[in-house]
Amino acid sequence: MIQSMTGYATAKKDIGAGSVHLELRAVNSRFLDLGFRIVEEWRSVEPVLREQLTAKLGRGKVDCRLQWVAAAGRSGSTVDPTVLAQLIALQSQVRAELPAAPALTVGEILRWPGIMGDLTLPIDQMATTAAELIAEAIGELIACRAREGARLAGEIRARVSAMRQLIAEIAPTLPAWLQDFETRLADRLRAAVADLDTERMRQEVGLFAARIDVAEELARLDTHLSEVERVLDAGGHVGKRLDFLMQELNREANTLASKSMSSALTRAAVDLKLLIEQMREQIQNLE
Repeated sequence: MIQSMTGYATAKKDIGAGSVHLELRAVNSRFLDLGFRIVEEWRSVEPVLREQLTAKLGRGKVDCRLQWVAAAGRSGSTVDPTVLAQLIALQSQVRAELPAAPALTVGEILRWPGIMGDLTLPIDQMATTAAELIAEAIGELIACRAREGARLAGEIRARVSAMRQLIAEIAPTLPAWLQDFETRLADRLRAAVADLDTERMRQEVGLFAARIDVAEELARLDTHLSEVERVLDAGGHVGKRLDFLMQELNREANTLASKSMSSALTRAAVDLKLLIEQMREQIQNLE
């Protein structure tokens, strides 16, 4: 199964006075880069989340958000007097040591964790719940990435097919292009040097024609395209291998362009490079 590095997944669990929400957002990255948005009270559950994400994902920048959402009517209307009293006591202690410290504003007080009576879970229950939710969310994320990966693989295959079509059109015309090029080159040489030995001229033209023969480049292009298809068929973590193959394909296309002996071959080389670049853009999204 081929996976994209982009995807989105959520999972939640209702628990009495509220629910625990877990959200995963994944985008492209050269390596696996994990980020967590968790309130400090639950920071100890991060290793559980990190372990499962690392075990299941190979590459990508993944942001994980874990939050508690109080049930309707359970928060937002009443200040918790116990939390408020604790906050007042803490502020008094601080200002006793630092008289110049500004007092908390109403907005800062209302944003203080738990001040509005938000009921949360004990840390042990949160750890268990987080482990359940991350397993569910990872499954959904992998499915999302697999769907995107299948679409990208289809796009790459379509361009491989287009490149094969171009090569199939170029190959039969090579002998005629070479013959025409040799004839034109010989005519120019005769015009430039009237007494040039005919046999020596034929040898030089033949050697030069061999240097500009692109049959080998076309054969290597075909080999690399077959390897692209094999990698796609094998599945798994294919992004880096396919990226390397794009470099090889681009090298052969550049050589093809540098050896071009006709405008038609030059156009074909440019078309090949365009298809390779399109594939490269798709491959940047694959894990």
